[in-house]
Amino acid sequence: MLLDLSEEHKEHLAFLPRVDSAVVAEFGRIAVEFLRRGSNPKIYEGAARKLSVSTDTVQHGVEGLTYLLTESSKLMISELDFQDSIFVLGFSEELNRLLLQLYLDNRKEIRTILSELAPDLPSYHNLEWRLDVQLASRSLRQQIKPAVTIKLHLNQNGDPSTKVLQTDPATLLHLVQQLEQALEEMKTNHCRRVLRNIK
Repeated sequence: MLLDLSEEHKEHLAFLPRVDSAVVAEFGRIAVEFLRRGSNPKIYEGAARKLSVSTDTVQHGVEGLTYLLTESSKLMISELDFQDSIFVLGFSEELNRLLLQLYLDNRKEIRTILSELAPDLPSYHNLEWRLDVQLASRSLRQQIKPAVTIKLHLNQNGDPSTKVLQTDPATLLHLVQQLEQALEEMKTNHCRRVLRNIK
C-alpha cells in the first residue's frame, strides 16, 4: 500500500534535499522527539540559525518528516511500498535510502508512542432495558406517555461502570435508524478501504 501525500506535505518535505544527510538524520531524531514530548520552538530556532533559513521552514520540514514516519508506521507499510511512496517526491537515491533507514529504525518506537497516545474508551459489556408507559395521572385521565429506560454496562481498564439512559420511543427509533444507516455505510467500498488502511 502506498502513502498518499498531499501537495502541502510534498512542499514541506521539499526542504530535505537542500540539506546534508546528517541534518536529515537529525530532523528524523527531532521528529521522533516531537512525537514523544511535543513541539519545541527552541530546537527549530537553533536549527534555523545553523542552516540560515526561517524557523517556519525547519518546522515544516520536521512536521512533514513526522507525518511521513507516523503514517508509514501506522500502516506498517513494507520497505518496497515506502520506497515507492517517497519515489514520487523526486529525491536522490541517497536521501531515499536515508529516509528508508529512518523509517525502519523508528517504526516500532513510533507505533508504541502512537498506541500510548490513543484514547482509552469504554467498551460495551451488557445492556438491560425496560419500557414504562404512563396511562393516566390525576390531571389527565387518558394519556399514553411511553418511556424506554436503558441500563448500559461498560468496561474500561477492567473497571465496570453503568450508565442509565431514558428516552421516548420516537427518539430511540431515530437512533436505531441512524445506526442502521451507519452500518450500511460501513459496507461501501470507501469505508472498506479506510478500514484496511487503519489496520
